[in-house]
Amino acid sequence: MSRVLVVKTGSTLAGIRARRGDYESWIARGMGLAADRIGVVDVREGAALPDPRALAGVVVTGSSAMVSAREPWSERTAAWLADAIGAGTPVLGICYGHQLLAHALGGRVGRNPRGREIGTVRLRLAPEARRDALLGDLPEATHAHTTHVESVLELPPGGTRLAESDADPNQAFAAGPRAWGVQFHPEFDADVMRGYLESRRDLLRDEGLDADRLLALVRETPEAGSLLRRFAALCGA
Repeated sequence: MSRVLVVKTGSTLAGIRARRGDYESWIARGMGLAADRIGVVDVREGAALPDPRALAGVVVTGSSAMVSAREPWSERTAAWLADAIGAGTPVLGICYGHQLLAHALGGRVGRNPRGREIGTVRLRLAPEARRDALLGDLPEATHAHTTHVESVLELPPGGTRLAESDADPNQAFAAGPRAWGVQFHPEFDADVMRGYLESRRDLLRDEGLDADRLLALVRETPEAGSLLRRFAALCGA
């Protein structure tokens, strides 16, 4: 039986990783998959990516890197993602993965003109999301955890916008029937989100953001988290 591949493009903050693990473990848990049903490739280390046709699906993690920097490992991964989508392999890009997917397909990624978005935010689904295989069961308005500086500024040709927040009009998009990007983190829980806010308290203050107010707004986001199990089902995993 083929596995779901987690394409690791970065790691969480060191303090959070020491006590909670890293993106790939949260994603596997959220998808409800046993260890033997998940593979992990850290593309930052130059690891080779397999033939996407041999995979049940692909999840691309977040990263502290910037897609706009176009680092060689990132550009190689973008080309591979385009091939995976062409092969019909289900793909889910999260945060950096969302942006990399858009870039791979001809979209534009850069610094969000609205500034940093961090914390538990309210998502609003676009009408097109009601017919979407991944997001279609979400409430019209729900909450999700997010932390990013860059955004998808222009969707790729043929991309369908599925969700927005106050700070980002492209919180989620579909690229055909089997590929999705979500700027938010369905694998985060409230404890992880609080960890990001506490770790970046000084940075947030310097940017004019109120960490205490943002911490007070943190809540669990089970609806957003449910996307991982739904994606696993779409992969047949």
